[in-house]
Amino acid sequence: MSTLQRAEAAEHAMAQELDRIVVKSAIYVSGEHDPRQPVPRPPGDGYVMMGDDPRLPKMPARPTLFDFFRLRFGPTQHPLQSARLALKNGAGEKVVLACLLHDIAIAGFIRADHGYWGAQLVEPYVDEEVSWAIRYHQALRFFPDESVGYAYPAMYVKLFGPDFVPEPYIQEAHRYARGHEWYMTSRLITVNDLYSFDTSVHVELEEFTDIVGRNFRQPKEGLGFDASPSAHMWRTMIWPTKYL
Repeated sequence: MSTLQRAEAAEHAMAQELDRIVVKSAIYVSGEHDPRQPVPRPPGDGYVMMGDDPRLPKMPARPTLFDFFRLRFGPTQHPLQSARLALKNGAGEKVVLACLLHDIAIAGFIRADHGYWGAQLVEPYVDEEVSWAIRYHQALRFFPDESVGYAYPAMYVKLFGPDFVPEPYIQEAHRYARGHEWYMTSRLITVNDLYSFDTSVHVELEEFTDIVGRNFRQPKEGLGFDASPSAHMWRTMIWPTKYL
């Protein structure tokens, strides 16, 4: 039995213990399975999952940004440490907030094109400059800027190899961003981005309560329920195994 088959068997066993059948979305299994093929349905004749997944902590009725940090995002010390570094370096609140939010798509949604997804997630709730900076940090991180002491990350050589060349759309995004009035806001995300953060340092989310309060427009209905253009993305993180 392969590693993938063992993992699937374990998931099937776990699903049988639930009172609802969990069916994974196409994007979840794409790459492990040919996306043209039907997503395998776990065995059983029960009802499918259409609400809270008991394997996840229940979200509040009106979830805040901090609720997502605590209950849905993966390990967040990296963005927290980056935001603290930006604060220590004297960056303005827009840059600090952008550093805090720049990788939330990776932490809670999807890795591919995370700058674009992250920007779309927060766009209705932050200043346009902040979402723009988050979007374009994805391209800028691949290109050095000696004027601010930013070098190509050694970690990227280790991750992608010495001959890696960013895709043409990333190169074009870099060229566009270099000529934009908000270039430096986005560049400062990469400057304060800790590509090898200190595991001995722990940053508390509450350190940024005031900055988030002043710069993030928390909807009174809760993230996911305010009918914004990205509300559906927040709901997907609340109920990631919802069938439809």
